[in-house]
Amino acid sequence: MPIKSRTHGPAQGRDATMKRNRFAILRRFGRETRGATAVEFAFVAGPFLLLVLATLEIALLFFAGSVIENAVAETARDIRTGRLQTAGGTEATFRAAVCERIDVIADCGKLAIDVRTFEDFSSADFQDPRDGNGEIDDSGFTFAPGGPGDVVVVRAFYPWRIITPSLGLGLSNMSGNRRMIAAATAFRNEPFEE
Repeated sequence: MPIKSRTHGPAQGRDATMKRNRFAILRRFGRETRGATAVEFAFVAGPFLLLVLATLEIALLFFAGSVIENAVAETARDIRTGRLQTAGGTEATFRAAVCERIDVIADCGKLAIDVRTFEDFSSADFQDPRDGNGEIDDSGFTFAPGGPGDVVVVRAFYPWRIITPSLGLGLSNMSGNRRMIAAATAFRNEPFEE
């Protein structure tokens, strides 16, 4: 009677069983749906959170710009009506009035204000206030609120820090991941008594 080799019998059966078990595990994993929502959320959560952050960043930037524009327009009324000039107001008085309106959203120490008088509206001409390094250069700024009937332009500039520069929104227009917020108003002074 021939002797049968045991290397082909039970060992071969064990290998076949292990292969079936591997495929069974893969099939079972493919049918499993309990974690599908978590996996799908993981794919969607990252881009969704980036979208929310970008929306909040832009909303905050527009809000700050709106607050600064409103502060400049409202405070410039004191110049237009002559109230600032007749009360002996100075640049510090005007700055304090603007700062009072923006202190909720901005640091007044970074605010640059330029008030100029012109003969008429067509002669009002301005350059970009940023220097070669992308910083606001207020060395040429003046405070000249003018007299009755004068054309006055009030400008304010604020370097707003971008919170999420890595999102690549292209919001920075200054060095150091900042954006220059500019607000301006032009008007002819009312005929007030000096």
